[in-house]
Amino acid sequence: MSKPQKPTSPSPSQPGIGRERQTEIYVRGVSGQPPAVPVDIARQEERAREAMSPEAFGYVAGGAGMERTMAANRQGFEKWAIVPRMLRDVSVRDTSVEIFGTRYPSPYMLAPIGVLEMAHPEADLAVARAARRESVPMIFSNQASVPMEDCARELGETPRFFQLYWSVSNDLVKSLVQRAEKAGCEAIVVTLDTTLLGWRTRDLDLAYLPFLRGKGIAQYTSDPVFRRLLKEDELDQEVGPERKVNLATIRVLMELAGNYPDGFFKSLTSGEALAAVRKFTGIYSRPSLTWEDLSFLRECTDLPIVLKGITAVEDARLAKEHGMDGIVVSNHGGRQVDGALSSIEALPAIAEAVGEDVTIFFDSGIRTGADVFKALALGADAVLLGRPYVYGLAAGGEEGVVEVLRNFKADFDLTMGLAGCRSVAEVKASRLHAR
Repeated sequence: MSKPQKPTSPSPSQPGIGRERQTEIYVRGVSGQPPAVPVDIARQEERAREAMSPEAFGYVAGGAGMERTMAANRQGFEKWAIVPRMLRDVSVRDTSVEIFGTRYPSPYMLAPIGVLEMAHPEADLAVARAARRESVPMIFSNQASVPMEDCARELGETPRFFQLYWSVSNDLVKSLVQRAEKAGCEAIVVTLDTTLLGWRTRDLDLAYLPFLRGKGIAQYTSDPVFRRLLKEDELDQEVGPERKVNLATIRVLMELAGNYPDGFFKSLTSGEALAAVRKFTGIYSRPSLTWEDLSFLRECTDLPIVLKGITAVEDARLAKEHGMDGIVVSNHGGRQVDGALSSIEALPAIAEAVGEDVTIFFDSGIRTGADVFKALALGADAVLLGRPYVYGLAAGGEEGVVEVLRNFKADFDLTMGLAGCRSVAEVKASRLHAR
């Protein structure tokens, strides 16, 4: 797959994405056309809530326990203030960044988020189309609603990574990685902080986990190794407590059959859809994973390996010692450990510990271009957008995601210029003040 070329710098007569987006919105306003998706993140979230079922919104928007980590992620940004510098020629601004030898036009990537069918029927496909239109790299979720090969076709030449949940089966791990390579993925992102599912109170109160309804397991049901393992199991294997058969159970069985790739009637009569869910729940994640296991992944692929879920300086150093190419400073958006350290608080010490030897991505709590500026200033090389693009997807499908991405790019472009920076290279910690 060909690499994107470094974008040419805009000429002084070109306004840049920030002013372009502002002008676009205001001109449409003259004709009585407000933005399709609210620019304000709170209103955007509310629009998504209206569009989604209570179970779907709870799964996307919720966090672990009392959601103190989610709150800390936002509050952590308030501890840093941007100090704008004046009288610097910022008429030409370059927001591009280089990651693993590839130049991207903006410092954004789409974080891997599973079960996007709960936000919109077109799910990952709509996101892939939006990513292609806006030249924003996409990280395929291991818990996607659509197989990675289908999304790869929609992306065209747009860069993509693959997120890996390390399964109990190393054969399945290897198969997923090989498929990612064939789908043109440029890195493998191993999520480390979800070897166990966090105590997510919103989901528990609704007694709702989408995977048990056959949602978000398309990477598995499309995988030859998973299908082989499925056939090796007895279809009547029991997992978990017995369930009463009632209207709710029947509805779930119908939902399972509808989500399985073999077709509704075949899946309903064969029982394979239910068996696939049972197999998934027993195989998807491996709590026994250790640093020594990373050598197996390195043997499987020559692609860069990125470890996602790092907030401890010691773990960042270990990632470097084990030859990892990158890390994602992340607490999974506050969805795993209640009361955990916020990602932005963890970032500066981690950046100092690994230096320039390890590429640093950042997520958890990003809501504005100013947040992106602060993350880059504190040591991140790029940021991952999460919930905001899902809210855009729920509110407006593909067009909603496009608008969210354009807004983020515009907000960062203007923030960078107003702070007196002409390029991402000038976005340094010296531009921040600790409150």
